[in-house]
Amino acid sequence: MWPYRLRCAAAVLAAGLLGAGCGGPLAAGPAPTRPTIPASLTGTPTGSNAPPASNTPLAGSNAPPSPAAGPIGCAKTRLAAMATRTRIGQLFLLGVPATGLAASRTVITRSAPGGVFLTGRSTTGVAATAAVTTAAQQVGTAASGGVGMFVAADQEGGKVQVLSGPGFSDMPSASVQGGWSATRLQAAAATWGRELRAAGVNVDLAPVADTLSATLGTANAPIGRYGRAFGTDPGTVSAAVTAFVHGMSQAGVTSVVKHFPGLGRVRGNTDYSSGVTDSRTSRTDADLAPFRDGVDAGAGWLMVSSAVYSEIDPGRPAVFSPTVLQAMVRQGLGFSGLVVSDDLGNAAQVAAVPPGARAVDFLAAGGDVVLTANPATLSAMVDSLAAAVAGDPRLAARVADSELRILSAKAALGLVRCDPAMR
Repeated sequence: MWPYRLRCAAAVLAAGLLGAGCGGPLAAGPAPTRPTIPASLTGTPTGSNAPPASNTPLAGSNAPPSPAAGPIGCAKTRLAAMATRTRIGQLFLLGVPATGLAASRTVITRSAPGGVFLTGRSTTGVAATAAVTTAAQQVGTAASGGVGMFVAADQEGGKVQVLSGPGFSDMPSASVQGGWSATRLQAAAATWGRELRAAGVNVDLAPVADTLSATLGTANAPIGRYGRAFGTDPGTVSAAVTAFVHGMSQAGVTSVVKHFPGLGRVRGNTDYSSGVTDSRTSRTDADLAPFRDGVDAGAGWLMVSSAVYSEIDPGRPAVFSPTVLQAMVRQGLGFSGLVVSDDLGNAAQVAAVPPGARAVDFLAAGGDVVLTANPATLSAMVDSLAAAVAGDPRLAARVADSELRILSAKAALGLVRCDPAMR
């Protein structure tokens, strides 16, 4: 996911600054250590849009909680007090400029999204970014009636580092990070995570768990061209993803592994091209291992690609596929955290689908958080989802599951208060 990043990158490219370091395929790392996927990943949807029953906490950890776990009880309390449209707003992550809210204040106040992600580039440093995120939290918390916001940023490294300047490290690309030891990468990720926390960011839209095709190399537009892959074999990628997630967790930042089930084998970029299709990746593919390992490491979110995977579900992009979202993610990976879409606001891959239908189709298929980089689409998405839920009890139940999962994750991050005064 990086529609806004690509636009920024394109501008830099026009200035002649992106050519260095993109000259060829990444070198292969060590032999894969976990190259296979469990047979359970070939499971089929049960027919219900609700995720399978699980003893894992909704906030994304794989450690079993007690039935009366605090975050879940807190989430239920707050949801019961929220108006329907405000609850629906929690299902959206809205792109806002990293340098300031500008006109986004009005959009946030009107639709009360559950979170924002910082778009473009900011070189102003930690303190200035903290001022932006504090303002976003104030506006968003007021709009939702007291529920804090997810604040996310793409802080991968290299050409995909939204936040820089005083207080932020100069992060190397993932292609460099993939050559580090796990100890070194985990320590670095912990440092980067502490910088994000100091800036008011609680979700990092990283790491990239896509395994880059060595054959394609830089001809792979979304990943290889910009050095975003840790390596060209799943063992190397898994080790780096695990270390990155552990480091961010140490800093109290939620990681997002992306872009399931992988963009390392495509040529086109879904942000700018339609009909992007992966004709190789299957439901038992070795390249799925880094996503599984990222989940096992404790990543709270998983981002789903909008490419079509002809060996998995040839009729639908992954973001609209119950086979991907339910059979593979919920059942196969056993993932109980938040499933977020790749951009559904500006991406050319989904442009033929009306904005409102994009949101409804993603949620109906089993997703949780609709990401839109285009603020102009948010109101239509919220309106369409509210209308669809009102007329479809099954969809309403499916959406209620996501609302609970989101509020539980927020409660675990300290973004929701449930003291007696809030009841």
